[in-house]
Parts: sequence; C-alpha cells; structure tokens
Amino acid sequence: MTKTSMNRIPLYHVDAFADEPFEGNPAAVCLLEQPYEDRVLRAIAAEMNLSETAFLQTLEQKPIKDLRHFSLRWFTPKTEVDLCGHATLATSAVLFYEVEVSATEVFFDTKSGTLTARSDDGKILLDLPSNETKPFQPSRDFLDALGISDFKSAHLSQKTRDLLIILKNEETLRNLKPDFERMKSIKTRERIDGVIVTSKGHAPYDFVSRFFAPWLGINEDPVTGAAHTVLGPYWSKKLGKNEMLAYQASQRGGKLTVQILSPNKVRLTGNAVIVSKGELYLQ
Repeated sequence: MTKTSMNRIPLYHVDAFADEPFEGNPAAVCLLEQPYEDRVLRAIAAEMNLSETAFLQTLEQKPIKDLRHFSLRWFTPKTEVDLCGHATLATSAVLFYEVEVSATEVFFDTKSGTLTARSDDGKILLDLPSNETKPFQPSRDFLDALGISDFKSAHLSQKTRDLLIILKNEETLRNLKPDFERMKSIKTRERIDGVIVTSKGHAPYDFVSRFFAPWLGINEDPVTGAAHTVLGPYWSKKLGKNEMLAYQASQRGGKLTVQILSPNKVRLTGNAVIVSKGELYLQ
C-alpha cells in the first residue's frame, strides 16, 4: 500500500513544562480527523514509547483553526489514563503555537471532565481538577522497594490512585533509587498506580517532587502535571499559600507554578517546546 492511500495523522513531539528543547517531559500529540479503535490508539502510544501520547479529536466539521472545543485522550505505552497534565500542555502548545487557533482559550472533553487551557503572555495556563488525599500506611516491604527508610507521612488519592509520601528533606528525595520490579511485585491494600515523593524545596522552590509509575510502564516520569493536582492541595495547606513554585527533580527536571483556584480546581502554569513534527501513516 502506498503512502498516498494511507490515512495521514499529523504528529508532534513536544517537550512540556520546558522553556528549551530536551528539557521537561516529552509527549507525542496526534491530531485526529476521525475516530479510531482503542487498539489502534494503544498501538500508536506503544510505538511512540513516551510516557504519554495525546490524541486530540475535533468535534465539529470546521477548520481546526476555528475550533476551541475538542475531545482529548491520553495513553501510556501500556494503558489509557484518566488525566495527564503534561500531554495536555503539549497539546495546547500545538494548538496555540503551531495550528495557531484563533481562540486564546480552548476546552478539552476528557475522562476527568472538561479541562481548560489558556495562552497568556508566553505561558500556558491549565485548569485541572484538584485531588485530595487521605492518610495511608504503606507496608514496610513497599517502602523498602522505594528505598525509603524514614518519612513524615503518607497519603492516598483514591481518585488518581497516587500514593503521596512526604520525605524529611530534598536530599533524600533526590537520592532515592527505587527497585521498580520489586515495587510491581508487592500487593497493596488499595490499588496504587503511581507514587509521588515530595519534600519542602530549597529557594526559590516551595516544594520538590518525583513521580514513579512502573505499573503504567513509566518507571520515573520527568514532570507530571497530574501529580501536582495532588501536591498542590497538600502543600497549600501546609505552607498557607495559594500559589507555589514547584520543581520535579527527575533527570530532565522541570518547573511549574501551582495555584489553588478553588477547593475543586488547580491551575498549572508552564510552557512547552515543539521539537519535531511529521505524519503518522495508517492503513
């Protein structure tokens, strides 16, 4: 079959929560003009082999530049997820910087409700649902697999299925070397899809974090927007602040501003860089 007879899907590689290429968290963004079966989307995400691939679907028969309301889904190389901040930021960057949509604010229908992205003075503002936690006591085996011998407290977000562990200092956080295979082998009382470790940060950062999700095919995610919907409410209460500067201390690293808009909404502010673009060919 020749390329001219195949479906062509615009494809972008975007570094999210980054001001320069090769920083932050890379995501693939596919612009779909027609729906595809989930097995096709999973296969594309596995082929991209990034922590997330975003699939943007138009909802109206109009030029994409004239639209402001879309459907958005996210897949890791293994599975679909309910919320992904960095791939939403990447998708927004494609719409604002490459497609050059006429609107300065766009809306995404997702499994986590309608999300909003706004272009503002060289930054992108994402409004996401906030996620509270409840106290949780991880097993000693699970902590040992993470490499944690001592911690302040642990909390579970039942909505995101993320375990939040508060460490005593940033140095301990940066030096963690989890055993990911062992983490996956341990049974937990409640389902856990990701582990967020966090501590107070050194200036200028209010707090720092790392995120591990080997169950989803992501050992360590470089910069995780969804994790900050859990981190934001926690640190806002602890620090008595509604706006905080955060840093995710992965190998690539990335910074973002976290603002509590209401008990149910968190705003993440960052930027993204489009690294490459092309086409994906499907039969």
